[in-house]
Amino acid sequence: MALTDTAIRNAKPALKPAKLFDERGLFLLVTPTGGKWWRFRFRFDGKEKLLSLGVYPDVGLKDARNRRDEARKLLAEGTDPGEERKTQKMAKQDRAANSFEAVAREWFGKFSSQWVEHHQRRVIRRFERDVFPWMGGKPIAEVTASELLAVVRRIEGRGALETAHRALGDCSQVFRYGVATGRCPRDPSGDLRGALQPTNAEHFASVTEPAQVAALLRALDGYKGTFTVACALRLAPYVFVRPGELRKAEWSDFDLDAAEWRYMVTKTNTPHIVPLASQAVSILRDLHALTGSGRYVFPGARSSKRPMSDNAILAAMRRLGIGKDEMSGHGFRAMARTILDEVLGVRPDYIEHQLAHAVKDPNGRAYNRTSFLPERREMMQQWADYLDKLRTGAEVIAPQGGKA
Repeated sequence: MALTDTAIRNAKPALKPAKLFDERGLFLLVTPTGGKWWRFRFRFDGKEKLLSLGVYPDVGLKDARNRRDEARKLLAEGTDPGEERKTQKMAKQDRAANSFEAVAREWFGKFSSQWVEHHQRRVIRRFERDVFPWMGGKPIAEVTASELLAVVRRIEGRGALETAHRALGDCSQVFRYGVATGRCPRDPSGDLRGALQPTNAEHFASVTEPAQVAALLRALDGYKGTFTVACALRLAPYVFVRPGELRKAEWSDFDLDAAEWRYMVTKTNTPHIVPLASQAVSILRDLHALTGSGRYVFPGARSSKRPMSDNAILAAMRRLGIGKDEMSGHGFRAMARTILDEVLGVRPDYIEHQLAHAVKDPNGRAYNRTSFLPERREMMQQWADYLDKLRTGAEVIAPQGGKA
């Protein structure tokens, strides 16, 4: 007689395991502890076998019968349903072991010991934040070029071009390792050559490798020209505003006690706040003694009634031997955006807002100038402290390629 839901619910445990039979080999095993286990009894190659179909009530009577029927179909095709389950389980384990994330972590574990700690952190952070959430669980052999492109374009879309290119390069190394170890047939990243914007698309030269930044900062400190230009060179990396906004800065827009610079962004005509790190405040206080009685923070060399010329900072860098193909006034922005993202792990929306880019919330509303202000204050101080460590050599730097 077939089982019913009522009979199953009312089944009570006894001193010994009891079997409640349904139809065509299906029965419910009731254990002395109260557990209720579905079993399917069948014969294969002349031997009687049992197949577990789940636990009641997680698997109800209807589902148990469906699972029994699926097992009977396999038997009709000449397949042992127990062995088929083992095969499927092994295939699932194999997929997990050969997922992109599993292979990437294996590659990282094998080669990262050859890198300095700083480079290790950057690489694994890129994977964990920008790659694994979207394709980490897929078997590496099944990742297509279009799927990889979607991942790196997501990074590109937030303006982090350097990070997008580096993530693509990291993925390429993982694929090549997968090919070498027999987990995937080829490296699909080769199909994406030219698919991302070039990192110099804005035509603003910049340095973004920490070792290069350290050398740049020390070079800027060596400037022997006017005090005004020297202060502008020292301040530019700390605030990373647009060059015109720096040279046209007015003392009336600064509150050094509050460590803030508030002004209108010329490009968008919107109000903006630059939280000032303690290092930036110190530079400005020193300069205030010289130019504070006038309108402009960085007055021109010929007239204090006009701001510094647009060529003053560039000319100073050229005299220091910093070529136009190495660094531009706009380059401080690209430098900050890349390193804050890749090295310091700051949230991209904090960075974009501080760059005075058009950042919007999910509802399409533009953030106002005070959005994330406490977080941006912390970010700007963290950035200034990091630059100081680079300048003095206190920060461990990975050379290009990541080798110590």
